[in-house]
Amino acid sequence: MDRFLIRNNKKPNDGTQNSEPAPKKKKYDESSVKVRRYLSEYLGLGFSATKSDRVNAQCVLCGQVLANSSMKPAHMNRHLSTVHPSHVGKPIEFFKRKQEAFASNCLEIAKVASVSSKALRASYAVSYLVAKQKKPHTIAECLILPALVKVSEIMFDTKTATALQSIPVSNNTISRRIEDIASDIVMQIIEQIKLTKMFALQLDESTDVSGEAQVIVFVRYQDCSDIRENILFCQNLQSRTTGEELFKVIDKFFAEGGILWDWCLSVCSDGAAALTGKNNGLMAWIRKKNPKVKWLHCIIHRQALASKRMNAHLHETLNEAVKVINFIKARPLNSRMFKLLCQEMGSEHQHLLLHTEVRWLSRGKILNRLFELRQEVHMFLLEQKSAFSSLFENQDWVCRLAYLADIFDKLNDLNLSMQGFRTDELSLNSKMCAFIKKLEFWLKKVQRNSVSVFPTLDKFADDSEIDNLNTICDCIRKHLTKLRDELVSYFPSIMNQDRTQDWIQNPFVEDVTSSSGLSDKLTENLIEFASDRALELKFQNVTVSQFWLEVKGEYKELSEIAMSALLSFGSTYLCEVSFSAMSLIKTKHRNRLSVQNDLIIAVSDIEPRFDNILAKKQPQVSL
Repeated sequence: MDRFLIRNNKKPNDGTQNSEPAPKKKKYDESSVKVRRYLSEYLGLGFSATKSDRVNAQCVLCGQVLANSSMKPAHMNRHLSTVHPSHVGKPIEFFKRKQEAFASNCLEIAKVASVSSKALRASYAVSYLVAKQKKPHTIAECLILPALVKVSEIMFDTKTATALQSIPVSNNTISRRIEDIASDIVMQIIEQIKLTKMFALQLDESTDVSGEAQVIVFVRYQDCSDIRENILFCQNLQSRTTGEELFKVIDKFFAEGGILWDWCLSVCSDGAAALTGKNNGLMAWIRKKNPKVKWLHCIIHRQALASKRMNAHLHETLNEAVKVINFIKARPLNSRMFKLLCQEMGSEHQHLLLHTEVRWLSRGKILNRLFELRQEVHMFLLEQKSAFSSLFENQDWVCRLAYLADIFDKLNDLNLSMQGFRTDELSLNSKMCAFIKKLEFWLKKVQRNSVSVFPTLDKFADDSEIDNLNTICDCIRKHLTKLRDELVSYFPSIMNQDRTQDWIQNPFVEDVTSSSGLSDKLTENLIEFASDRALELKFQNVTVSQFWLEVKGEYKELSEIAMSALLSFGSTYLCEVSFSAMSLIKTKHRNRLSVQNDLIIAVSDIEPRFDNILAKKQPQVSL
């Protein structure tokens, strides 16, 4: 039981030891501890000073805070070498930039933490709509939010209106939201490209309203069920617009996104030397990365170049028609007087159209309008005592004007038919082949002195009772022959009757295997494929691209060959549409805007993942 007893371990005071109690241990006095000061040299080690009562060192890379006692170069070097070894030896300017980014991120997180989740989501929704409609960022703060508040006060109550006022929609906030949304859209595209490992590019370069050179790149890739095309990025060029500089911009984006050049099948662009140069053009640099990349010259651009050239008589007629239009349209008084004249005569139109060389469709439109108003124009020119009035008294000149209106109207129809989304090289080549065959048909008709294929000229000849059409038919024949030769020179594969890819557009044609250009084994697979009645029925109910994606599991090699052809862009139409959108976004009143993020949202059809974006905006410091 002794072990359960409380023993008195105190030694008896026998007088040999000091009986005074031991002194109490002093409490920890913080004021007596040495406080280390932060030195500006520590930023070169990646540490900034915290804003607190006692200054501590905070890493600008990860945000970790070291104690004041650890504010020593040795401790900072150890943290940098163990946690961030790749940043050892970086110059102080690098850490200054990181410090600014870290401070900006902390400020953003603080703002996000003070805003409710619904208000934050509403802020992103408003920002997305602003960019989608190509509107200035200030419109949310100046118009949208005040309008919402007023409507809520009228329709609901003051409490609802007050809640709406908590939505952050300032100019800088909208800009940050748009940047986040654009980054998410681009990330979705990159993720899909990495899954399929097969894509085609379409690119073009132009200058915006402030004189900055902008390069726009579109990408076409496979989705789970069909082909999709979207803008990949828009980037301004800091220096020259050479092929090397263009390649550096694209290659840098690919490296940052983890995209390999080996996955690229083709590149479509216009025929500029910076893009197509054999030694220093963009394609030369791309082929150093992937020699198998195919280059395609925009088919719409080639058609426009081929249709520019005409014989001397028609060219002179076109120039004289433009001069007549400029005589009326270039002078405001003449334009007003001509409008009054048209009103008095009860004309269907009251204005002429101006010709713009850059706009390829303008020639057909202005000539049609001028021919329709030829009597009004003639009368006005007589009143103004202009020498141009004699042109409309010359029957041969009016006949040439009518023919030009007809032929450019047909060229405009061809041009418009090749514009649009989801167009590929195969479909556009088919349309060009059909137009060349039409030219040959028109030539045969004209050689028999018949102009029935040109309705405007034919009606004018009947109304004017012109019996001898030899002169105008000879002029038309020369022009059609030259136009056909120009188109053939720009599209040699059409005249060569290259039918090796016809099986892609329709694999169930009877003689498709005779000119497929495939190996013996693949030809046998194609014969088996074309004999499958179930696949033929399926082919009739889906698009060509959807069909080849659906049969990929059973006929993988044939599907991959077909998809590589269907992925190729046939024109740079998407880039041209984007430059038009850019002119609406970046105007002379907003010429300092960085247009890239707004443009990505405006022309893309991908919905942003707001849940993912908001998850990244939780109040935590992470860079």
